[in-house]
Amino acid sequence: MSKSTSLYNKYLLFIAGLGGLLYGIDVGVIAGALPYLQATTDYTPGQLSTVVAAVLLGSVLSSLFAGALSDLFGRKKVMLLAGVCFVLSVPVICSPFGFEALVLGRILQGAAAGLIGVVVPLYLAECLTADKRGFGTGMFQFMLTVGLVFAALAGIVCAEYVDGVVSASYATVKEQADAIFAAKDFAWRAIFWICAVPGVIFTIGAFFISESARWLYGKGKTEAALKALERSRGLEQAKKELEEMGSDSSADDSKKEDADKPKDSLIQKKYIIPFVLAVVILACNQATGINSVLAYIVDVLAQAGLDGSVANQGDLVVKILNMVMTVVAMVLVDRKGRKFLLTVGTSGIIIGLLGVAFLFLKSERDMVNYTDKLNSEAYNRVIVENVINEKTGLEERDASGKVLTKNVEYAFYATVTPQEIQALTKAETFVPSQVKIVYTVNGEMSVKTIVVREDTPVTNLEFKVPAAEGQSFEIKSLEIGPLPSAANGWLVTFFFAIFIAAYAVGPGVCVWLALSELMPNRIRAMGMSIALLINQGVSTVIAGTFLPVVGNFGYSTIFFFCAACTVIYWITAVFFLPETKGRTLEEIEAHFEGKKKL
Repeated sequence: MSKSTSLYNKYLLFIAGLGGLLYGIDVGVIAGALPYLQATTDYTPGQLSTVVAAVLLGSVLSSLFAGALSDLFGRKKVMLLAGVCFVLSVPVICSPFGFEALVLGRILQGAAAGLIGVVVPLYLAECLTADKRGFGTGMFQFMLTVGLVFAALAGIVCAEYVDGVVSASYATVKEQADAIFAAKDFAWRAIFWICAVPGVIFTIGAFFISESARWLYGKGKTEAALKALERSRGLEQAKKELEEMGSDSSADDSKKEDADKPKDSLIQKKYIIPFVLAVVILACNQATGINSVLAYIVDVLAQAGLDGSVANQGDLVVKILNMVMTVVAMVLVDRKGRKFLLTVGTSGIIIGLLGVAFLFLKSERDMVNYTDKLNSEAYNRVIVENVINEKTGLEERDASGKVLTKNVEYAFYATVTPQEIQALTKAETFVPSQVKIVYTVNGEMSVKTIVVREDTPVTNLEFKVPAAEGQSFEIKSLEIGPLPSAANGWLVTFFFAIFIAAYAVGPGVCVWLALSELMPNRIRAMGMSIALLINQGVSTVIAGTFLPVVGNFGYSTIFFFCAACTVIYWITAVFFLPETKGRTLEEIEAHFEGKKKL
């Protein structure tokens, strides 16, 4: 391999890695920006939820059409489109045009993620040699994890800036309020602007990569396909691979203009098995609960017995572990193979999830239901107070002097003293305890945990829920039980570490390979779009049901369910998935057609 060929392959991996980085940023950027967005706008909880979910809507819509677009216009042009959508999303999000522009910008970000999730693994599978395809796709996943950390670091940098403004001295209260508001308003916008930088580099860099040779060949552009292959293979290897494409029946058929012959579709027999395999793998990949674990891990660790600051440290450790183990997967995937890593990875996920589930089951069995003792008059009411405007630090009044700014809160009060908790839990001596309250605001379920220690005042336990005026509020349940120990929290963290490490080594990398390698050439783009759409659908369902399941049945139930889904994943990997290590895409397709054994 010549020096220029080697350099181009490295450049190709760099651009593809940036695609993974953007995908990770899309997922993680809102976490750091949301607290400041909430503090500097008057958006309701429902509107903020829409801002968070808009990226998923954009992703679902774009992934649905990504395959058709990449088949019609080529892989390179769709990658450029993804980069443009990402870059344009930032000025739209940060514009002064309010909620609608913010949602539109988030939809554009989601559209970029959906396109990238389909077209970059597709492009890598078609452009890399068989012995480098696993490493290249691993690079995409590794940079995805880097994107999550990059977004988190952007949030940390801006948080430190805000903290510096808050701790500074000011002449007046109004001056302080103005400065803090300006700092928070700058912070959430700065987080998005910082994350736009890799988007610009990706978009510019994508101009200088070659189009997929397999797409060019399928369009009858043989000379252009040879040139594209020569750039990454060298002339002799390019000619050999082009001949292999020509010997592939489906690729040859794609060049024939035969009006009487129907086009290949996903429902033909020779495509059913690889398509179903890819769909099952992608669906089970989300059914492991990976996205929900990453989203809620701080709350879960706090519930397991770690205090807030330590739980945040546990979150950072998990994300770093995810990155490190993805590097391990990149090294092993082309040596040990996809089937081996998926088998090992799913086994570790099952162990990790079962460990977490059993630890929570033990804690949940010690909880005592206190719901029937609730006094409805004590909590089912609204307190409306005139408060200082968070934006200006002053009350807003109309011409008549009436205060316009209102803070709407649902307040819950319950007299639950340490002595009462000791009696309820039938403990010989008082132990630190937790009061778990499940409530809904306008039908949206949340869980609130209040810690009660011996020095807790004998007065009422209290919590308030901000809401839009007129929204409904209901306490669903209240349970009391011993507070899990820090040792229990660290044990849960240990099993989560097993889960994350196993996911990164196996499914984290191999899922993208399964998505791109299993699909036959003729239907690869459209099949990947459908499979990824199902993947996102499962992710959405689990994310939407996570808190309701936890509220009604506890953490143990959701983690037992995810472990059961991972057993299906393991069975699929062990008994049905062929080993594709070192095989060309044409050889893999021939295997599913019954022409060749892998």
